[in-house]
Amino acid sequence: MTKTALITGITGQDGAYLAKFLIDKKYEVFGTYRRLSTPNFWRLQYLDIFENVNLIPADLVDAGSMVEAVEISKPDEIYHLAAQSFVGASFEQPIGTGEVTGLGVTRILEAIRQLNPEIKFYQASTSELYGRGHSSSLTENSQFQPASPYSAAKLYGYWLTKLYRKGYNIFACNGILFNHESPLRGLEFVTRKISNAVAKISLGIEKELYLGNLEAKRDWGYAPEYVESMWLMLQQKEPDDYVIATNEAHSVKEFTEKAFDIVGLDWQEYVKVDKRFLRPLDVNFLQGDYSKAKKKLGWAPKTNFDELVKIMVKEDLNRWVRWQSGERFPWDAPNYPSEDKIISRYQRIDR
Repeated sequence: MTKTALITGITGQDGAYLAKFLIDKKYEVFGTYRRLSTPNFWRLQYLDIFENVNLIPADLVDAGSMVEAVEISKPDEIYHLAAQSFVGASFEQPIGTGEVTGLGVTRILEAIRQLNPEIKFYQASTSELYGRGHSSSLTENSQFQPASPYSAAKLYGYWLTKLYRKGYNIFACNGILFNHESPLRGLEFVTRKISNAVAKISLGIEKELYLGNLEAKRDWGYAPEYVESMWLMLQQKEPDDYVIATNEAHSVKEFTEKAFDIVGLDWQEYVKVDKRFLRPLDVNFLQGDYSKAKKKLGWAPKTNFDELVKIMVKEDLNRWVRWQSGERFPWDAPNYPSEDKIISRYQRIDR
């Protein structure tokens, strides 16, 4: 019997990769998206699955639209990936982040409780829950210390997921995913910002790359592998929470150096630190321990750090070469605004 899945945030990196994964497993896939003046379906088109998904317009701040999405799709499984997911933006939009990233979880869980408590629910939690002050690998039992409006909102969603699991016997799981990257990552995230800039600098399109905290260390994995863990969580006999990670941490400086090495350039000649990209509170170290996922789910990462950096730089380089030759295809970078056009609160303070 064919299973049906509803993915919130299907147009994002994880949503697109998960949709492809589930389609390959013969699921009927529905996905929610926000109506925008400029459609944002490029990832689904890039993976050549746009024609294979059913799209439902909805908004996490509108409970009625989420109920309608569940009624239309009648899913066996819901994967809740939609959020205001950029940490930096959460400091600029703390109220909106709380509404979308925090309360949005409640709206979906309420829809499940009221319409069909048999639906299995996956909540996209995050390593940002752990926050500051850690220096060793983090497990499902490590202390949470949110250090941004984004992580505080995610903590609310994390606990609501556990509460609905215990209070209403809903099959609800938290996937505490550490950073996971790919060529489909948004350009506001530092890894894709680096890979895209390196490609442009190597081709003479740009001359400099501005970054924030070069010493911050993160546990970086490959997104297509991480979405499999989401599915595995919902196939278990009992719901539970799992850390998904690589058990390694690397700094932004390491990522930058390796990215420039791939195109034969010295990163120090092109990279400058700009305080616009420093956060009011920064998390300097996050590294996960995926032992539980390996034992119970049979999941383990396959792509190492060096391979991940190479995949991202090579793909961005290939895309810019194709674009310069006149080829046109679904992609985000040509329409992304220059950061010189974006005014931050730090620039306003300095005036």
